[in-house]
Amino acid sequence: MAKKEIVGRAVSVYEKTVVVKVSRDKSHPLYLKRIKRSTKYYAHDEEGKVKEGDIVRIRQTRPLSKLKRWRVVEVLSGGENND
Repeated sequence: MAKKEIVGRAVSVYEKTVVVKVSRDKSHPLYLKRIKRSTKYYAHDEEGKVKEGDIVRIRQTRPLSKLKRWRVVEVLSGGENND
C-alpha cells in the first residue's frame, strides 16, 4: 500500500519537528458556497532544513511520537520571512 503524501506550509518549527498546515477548499453541502478548511500535521525533520513559511511535502510514516505520524520528504519552496 502506498504512503500518503501531502503538500502544505510550515507554520511552526521546533527541534526536529515541523507543524505543517494543509488548506483545502470545500463546498458547503446546502448553500454550495466555498469554505476554507485546514488541518495541522506534525512532521519529523531530521536535518532541520525547514524554515517557517516554507512549502513542504510530507509523507505518512509509522508513529514517531505522541503526535508525529509524518516525515518531511522535501522542501518545495522557501517562504517570505520578515525576521
